[in-house]
Amino acid sequence: MIEVKNLSKKYKEVEVLKDINFTINQGEIFGLVGHSGAGKSTLLRLINGLENYQDGSLKVNGVEIKNLKGKDLRELRKNIGMIFQHFALMSRKNVFDNVAMPLNFWGYDKNHTQKRVDELLEIVGLIDKKYSYPSELSGGQKQRVAIARALALNPKILLSDEATSALDPNITNQILELLKRINKEFGITIVLVTHEMDVVKTIANKAVLLSKGIITNQGEIHELFLKPDENMREFLGEKMIVPKDGINIAIYFPKDVAFECVITQMARNLDINFNIVWGKIEQLSDLVLGHLVINIDPKDKEKVVNYLKKTGVLWEIVKK
Repeated sequence: MIEVKNLSKKYKEVEVLKDINFTINQGEIFGLVGHSGAGKSTLLRLINGLENYQDGSLKVNGVEIKNLKGKDLRELRKNIGMIFQHFALMSRKNVFDNVAMPLNFWGYDKNHTQKRVDELLEIVGLIDKKYSYPSELSGGQKQRVAIARALALNPKILLSDEATSALDPNITNQILELLKRINKEFGITIVLVTHEMDVVKTIANKAVLLSKGIITNQGEIHELFLKPDENMREFLGEKMIVPKDGINIAIYFPKDVAFECVITQMARNLDINFNIVWGKIEQLSDLVLGHLVINIDPKDKEKVVNYLKKTGVLWEIVKK
């Protein structure tokens, strides 16, 4: 559905995106992740034709974006909804009129607009706020209105630019659940720009990690987080604090073995003692993955490593 090949973008002489390559399939929830200044919002604006790119290719449904002009570009944007960090609602219009704006712009008749807006407000759970104004709504309610407005024209793609960054964690989870439901029920492809890894873990199927305009990591969410490399650890701000004595082994539990008793069975079978330094089990979208660090006596290294090789877990020796 969205295919990006060797894409580069410059502002004057500054190259802000360099040789970008990825593909987003229809119906996926895809994350564009990185710190501020990484280039992710610029990349999002290229997808809906709000900015031009100098080199490479960016196709939506097989159509090269940089070749679109006038009516063709407007038709592209009609099929791409957009939600923003600060909602972008019209303060002098009530909820109904805010959601109706795209329909009015495209000249839909009054009956269609009335029916469509009511339908959307039911979907986002705000039918009782139809005649309220943005100043009367909470942040989460404002974002629900913005989502309803973005869906007004039945888009095939929904772009989200830091849409949960201004919300508290509880409201963020509610908005993410709403987006997951919309994706599942209507098959809309969702592209998320975010610097919040919890957002990506909760909702995305795949993601790319951007740093200074280049992609450092990409793949399915469980692949990125199961055994994070140096780039991912740096972005996550993770630093393993481990004992200076002995040998520290990080063990990563894929979805198939996340709840299995690998460690206790190893202790019994090998008849050894070791310390569990730290560990966690976390939910990544619909998957569950585990991560554990153990500290062992150097004399037990060979038999522990040989045992782990047979279990289906991933592992590595942690550098001190």
